[in-house]
Amino acid sequence: MTVDYDVVIIGGSLAGYYAALAATQLRATVALVQPKVDYGFTHDYALTEIGKLAQKLKDAAGFGIYATHTDTSKECQISMAWQEAMLYAQCVASNLQEQYSPAILAAQGVDAIVGSGQFQSSPQLAFAVNNRLLRARTYLLASGSHPEIPEIAGLQATGYLTLSNIWQSFRGATLPKNWVIIGGIPQSIEIAQTLARFGCSVTLVVKHPYVLPYLDPEIATLLQAQLEVEGVRVLTEKPVTQVRVIENKKWIQAGDKAIETDEILVATGQQPNLEFLNLATVGVKWHRRSLVVNDKLQTTNHRIYACGDVIGGYDFANIANYEAKIALNNALFFPRLRVNYSSIPWVIFSAPMLAQVGLTEEQAKRQFRRDEVLVLRQYFKTVAAAQLRDETTGMCKLIVLRNGEILGASILGAEAGELINLIALAISQKIKVKHLANLSPAYPSFSEILERTAREWSKQKLNTNIPLQEFLEGFFHFRRNWN
Repeated sequence: MTVDYDVVIIGGSLAGYYAALAATQLRATVALVQPKVDYGFTHDYALTEIGKLAQKLKDAAGFGIYATHTDTSKECQISMAWQEAMLYAQCVASNLQEQYSPAILAAQGVDAIVGSGQFQSSPQLAFAVNNRLLRARTYLLASGSHPEIPEIAGLQATGYLTLSNIWQSFRGATLPKNWVIIGGIPQSIEIAQTLARFGCSVTLVVKHPYVLPYLDPEIATLLQAQLEVEGVRVLTEKPVTQVRVIENKKWIQAGDKAIETDEILVATGQQPNLEFLNLATVGVKWHRRSLVVNDKLQTTNHRIYACGDVIGGYDFANIANYEAKIALNNALFFPRLRVNYSSIPWVIFSAPMLAQVGLTEEQAKRQFRRDEVLVLRQYFKTVAAAQLRDETTGMCKLIVLRNGEILGASILGAEAGELINLIALAISQKIKVKHLANLSPAYPSFSEILERTAREWSKQKLNTNIPLQEFLEGFFHFRRNWN
């Protein structure tokens, strides 16, 4: 069989770009088919950062620092800040778009094709796009996802926004004052906090007991408390049953509560972009919201691989890139690598930031004997760097075995996104918790929280080892009385 490419990558997601550039570095011939590029996620990150800055300016009065007073009203100042924030976010998106433009990709050896296409199986497996047949030894699906819309009575008639169009809807426009956000996913938390920091009244409605179903409950409770401190009203275990317009006002029925709002944001999950790829013809199966793949990221057609949003899970760029790395190597060489998420961290860009890797306390106690699992905690208020920056909210929680093996970590606090990487490295390299306890981090720095938390391991082991305690007491008693 004659082929034109070693791999054809379908989709304009970041994971698709990552895989395409990685393939060219391996000297493989690669085509990247991108129907369109969505940089909406960059607006989320950029506006979140600006929201944090706005909050810091509000808090500056506590240090005796005051902004210059002007004649403009508070509402006008918020509107001006919003317009400036949108301009900044658009500049960031434009810069990223330039990095992944077809011209830049082509210069690095990628055959970048803009257009939509579909698979065909006859006379041989190929991908048809723009009246071309792209024949490859293997294919990689990295086509991303679009918002999933739940079936709620009256939602379509009332109107709503999604994660893909929320920011674009208000370029150069006034931001609505009252918001209801439906859904408990990481992006809904980030957006709720950002809108609150721009002066909006926000209600976050989730159907789970906690703001996120897969979070450590202790960490989730702290995060929810922080959201509520900043003015986000959080309603848990409140499924939305209907949406209506009454006297030109939008109303949402969430559990036993009726809420009036100016705007509704639906953020309940993502649906993979698979509809028009003709996957059934080439024997690729999917179930509900994701493709069916094995641990080598092969679909039910062994020549077609997949990564990122199309195989389900949370929408995290670093996880999608990890999957792209595994899938690409299996597609180009031999399918021998398997995914292992135990040391892959994920981060929510809230304030304070939330990061998690490996097992939670509940998961660990289900998987191992309960008396073998130790839970180590330390609070950010004990760290000098946190006191200096007045960012004392949060905690670090390590889940370890009695032998010192690190099973997981959850961190809510400043620089959590950086700190979690060290824990992820320790898990992947099987570094024991005692080595973290022996760190001598720069002072003052937030890394001190890791050392302090890890030291709790030896303290807990000593507290449960009565013979060792008695030996130490006797030893030092002898030393004190020895001449």
